[in-house]
Amino acid sequence: MTMRLSERQNKILEWTSREDTLSIDDLSQHFQLSTQTIRKDINSLCEIGLLRRVHGGVCLPSAIENLSFNTRQIMNAGNKEQIGITVAKQIPDGSTIFLGIGTTVGSVAQALVHHQDLRVLTNNLNVAAILCNNNRIDTHVSGGKLRQSDHDLIGVETIRFFSSFKADFAIVGTGGLDPSYGMMDFKPDEAYVTQSILENSRSKILVADNTKWNRQANVKVATFSELDLMVTDHLPSNTIKMQLEMNELQVIECR
Repeated sequence: MTMRLSERQNKILEWTSREDTLSIDDLSQHFQLSTQTIRKDINSLCEIGLLRRVHGGVCLPSAIENLSFNTRQIMNAGNKEQIGITVAKQIPDGSTIFLGIGTTVGSVAQALVHHQDLRVLTNNLNVAAILCNNNRIDTHVSGGKLRQSDHDLIGVETIRFFSSFKADFAIVGTGGLDPSYGMMDFKPDEAYVTQSILENSRSKILVADNTKWNRQANVKVATFSELDLMVTDHLPSNTIKMQLEMNELQVIECR
């Protein structure tokens, strides 16, 4: 899938991520556009699985299933690219890095392609494909169960792989962010792999765009106090910013 979302479609997704349900009329009034124009945006977003229709409006998809890899790749693509560039600036040449699951982590890999003498350990096949273009990056791919729909590997072998190393940096994504519980994901197997990555690294970096807040993922992964740095496009509110500061989590907003 090569399409990119329009600025208005990304704004619709951001707003929907903060509300249980939005009506077509609400969206029409907010953007000062006709309901017909808004319906075209909504129809496109529903067709690719970013939203689902409910009586009277739209909401986010299910809490037990993540969006497809291709759909996530186009969602907020420009902001993810900026996140990747910002994170890459934090990583010195010669580092050992864990790169975990997710499309935002793939954006970090893309920004790292010109680094030198890195050792990268990953279960993310998209990351491996990106980094194979640089022979100065020593890339190791885990074993495990292949998830074709997510372009990654999970399971006991994957956890054991990360447990065999100690990395300078862990760079991880997340299925959702909860103000009270921190990092959330959709499947326990995803959470177990990310937990192993975090446990076996010295510096823990979370990459997540603003649409992850209040997405209805329901598997706990890690609290904010367990992380060192969060790189995001922007935080949705000053209240959340204060909560992260109370957890002594450094935040870089790159938009």
